[in-house]
Amino acid sequence: MTRNIPLGATPLSLDDLIDVTRNAANLELGQTTRDSMRVSEDWVAGFSARMDSGEKTEAVYSINTGFGSLSGRQAFTSSAQARDLSRRLVISNAAGVGRELDAEVVRAAMVIRAASLTRGYSAVRAVVVDTILAMLEKGVTPWVPEYGSLGASGDLIPLAHMALVMSRDEADDIEIDSGKAWFNGKLMTGMAAMKAAGIERIVLGPKEGLALLNGTSFSTAQTALALADAENLVASAEVAAAMSIEALMGFGDAFIPELHQARGHQGQIECAANIRALLQGSGLIDGGIGVDPKRQPPQDAYSLRCVPQVLGPVRDTLKFIRGVVETEINAATDNPLIFADKLPGRNLKAISGGNFHAEYVAFAADFLSIVVTEIGNIAERRLFRLNDGTLNRGLPDMLVASEHVGMDCGYMLPQYLAAALVSDCKTLAHPDSVDSIPTCSNQEDHVSMANNAGRHARQIVKNIENVVGIEVLMAAQALELRLKEQNKGRDILAPASNAVLAMLRDTATSDGRKVDHLSRDVVLYPRLEAATALVHSGAVLTAARKATGAAQ
Repeated sequence: MTRNIPLGATPLSLDDLIDVTRNAANLELGQTTRDSMRVSEDWVAGFSARMDSGEKTEAVYSINTGFGSLSGRQAFTSSAQARDLSRRLVISNAAGVGRELDAEVVRAAMVIRAASLTRGYSAVRAVVVDTILAMLEKGVTPWVPEYGSLGASGDLIPLAHMALVMSRDEADDIEIDSGKAWFNGKLMTGMAAMKAAGIERIVLGPKEGLALLNGTSFSTAQTALALADAENLVASAEVAAAMSIEALMGFGDAFIPELHQARGHQGQIECAANIRALLQGSGLIDGGIGVDPKRQPPQDAYSLRCVPQVLGPVRDTLKFIRGVVETEINAATDNPLIFADKLPGRNLKAISGGNFHAEYVAFAADFLSIVVTEIGNIAERRLFRLNDGTLNRGLPDMLVASEHVGMDCGYMLPQYLAAALVSDCKTLAHPDSVDSIPTCSNQEDHVSMANNAGRHARQIVKNIENVVGIEVLMAAQALELRLKEQNKGRDILAPASNAVLAMLRDTATSDGRKVDHLSRDVVLYPRLEAATALVHSGAVLTAARKATGAAQ
């Protein structure tokens, strides 16, 4: 059954956002929320009525003034001009370029924009939010290019491409000015998509144009989706790391709980506990809780024994980022905000500020990029170690037992690929938030670049999903080679490793073949794609959890 989520009654969580964005859950706008939205809407309606009556009115930004550095040039005198101003703003701001954003990014941004408007400070009618919700429910997804936002004043350009589809000119609705949108798998004009879906395009009222555009919704959407995938990725990376540690006959001492409690960081303690659970029952691990190691000294390379000290801080940082993201999902981020039933002693209830400035989101995305790059950084070192016959404790070079050494490259090139991906991430992880280019005649003289940060975070997560997929693939090969070397059955493997290995070997690739053990060279890219898909979908993590019940 489709899940229905009340919008505005309680804050949306990251999980709610993912449910709507990826799992077709629906949002519902209740009467209480509609009533709370009407307070600021009524204030603007009263202000518009005063304008139409000829009464002298003060300048209120975005209602009877232009935008940015143009705001102080001339005040408008009628609500008709204010409505026209809203539509002209949408048209002028739809100026993006570049590749089309993924549909899930656009859908997530629509959810976040709707949530922001329901806070009741944006002075928009409920029909504006209803239209967004109808588009989400019926599958009208605006075409939005990736470049244009500075992360202040909000994500103006990408949000304008969304608003172009849902709004129309009051006097003459021109189809070529309706943008583009996807509906039922086809890209068409916004007008055609909305008509096909049975959704009426709306004439925007005073302030509603800027309320739709002046927010952090796309920056937050990019970061939120990257975060959701990163939370799955770090847990999946622990599974892959445990498989590599087991295949390399690592030492269990590095994961003894007292060691991590002595340092005290929660993420490190959690990660060590997860690795212990994932290695529980293995006959290949040397030493551990209550068992002295046989080999001396019991020290592995850092890429094995320091997994908790690296992935632990990743976990802690992702928790911090989740707090920022979930706050921002529910934040009122346009300008001005209308506090119609607040601010005693003031007649002017419209407050100009800077909630559109996405520095919080930019920092969150940059932090996410840094820590996810480190997931790949340490994983690639394990891949190198698995391949190197001088470092992998007796496994064949490049993890292939060829009849004639040198005839097969085995897993040589996947490690090359991982190195290329990690190197790309090291460049992409340079913080976007430290950059700023002034715009709008220096009125907007400091910006966050949060949307760039979010885009880069998304790419980094995708890159490192591939790296972890490669590790799952290579660690599975290494485990089978280790069993053959020791003339042992799979029953000596940890249940978690055994479960992931079995699932991997039962997975079909795009060429129709199974991801079987590599005994001679084959075309590898379908296997790499399949392994990455298992990581991204959460299948690797699910298989390990079912086998161990480990809290991850």
